[in-house]
Amino acid sequence: MTIQGINLNEIFDVQLAVENLPFVLSGLPMTLLVSIIGMLIGLVLGLLLALARNSNYYFLKFPARLYISFMRGTPMLVFLFILYFGLPVIGIKLTALMAACLGFGLNSAAYIAEIDRASLNSIDKGQWESAKALNLTYWQTLRKVILPQAVRIAIPPLTNVFMDLVKATSLAAVITVPELFQKTQIVAGREFDAMTMYILVALIYWPICIVIAFIQERLEAHYSKFIVHEMV
Repeated sequence: MTIQGINLNEIFDVQLAVENLPFVLSGLPMTLLVSIIGMLIGLVLGLLLALARNSNYYFLKFPARLYISFMRGTPMLVFLFILYFGLPVIGIKLTALMAACLGFGLNSAAYIAEIDRASLNSIDKGQWESAKALNLTYWQTLRKVILPQAVRIAIPPLTNVFMDLVKATSLAAVITVPELFQKTQIVAGREFDAMTMYILVALIYWPICIVIAFIQERLEAHYSKFIVHEMV
């Protein structure tokens, strides 16, 4: 097909895309696996970092701030290279999958920590005082009173982090993780049609993020309904 002298098949070859779609999609489970494991690591470590940042103890607050600053100030790709190619120099060998999951988890934790910290700090101080008056310990207050409220506030930004994480897993291709983008590169090199394959993989990432956004909307609607019921 040609439009105003432009051959559309040179931009996107539908037949090539359809023929290679199953092979490219075979990398989807790995993309989701790395994203989910990385997010879980980030959620756990991010919460601990947020609590350390809010701590009154300098020996907790300073390392947390340093970690967050370093992770937010260095490229993810460089960190992946350090884990996969650099650690073997000191005798630590990670598989490509382990390096990717750990790398994305440790990196996302820095961003999640700031989201958690802001969410925790947005809860009225009176909540802490009321819990203290009821003789609740710090951890009981955090688990039963503060965190349930903070989660509602953190859902939108945490969803954005997960979306970014799903898209960022394409970087794992450079350390040979067989995810979506790595499969795409194989076909692009074999068929000498990078444009078609890169457009194809973009069209695959897009609906994944649409689904994530839909889940976010449902969660927000659920918790908003809960808040209304509380007020009533």
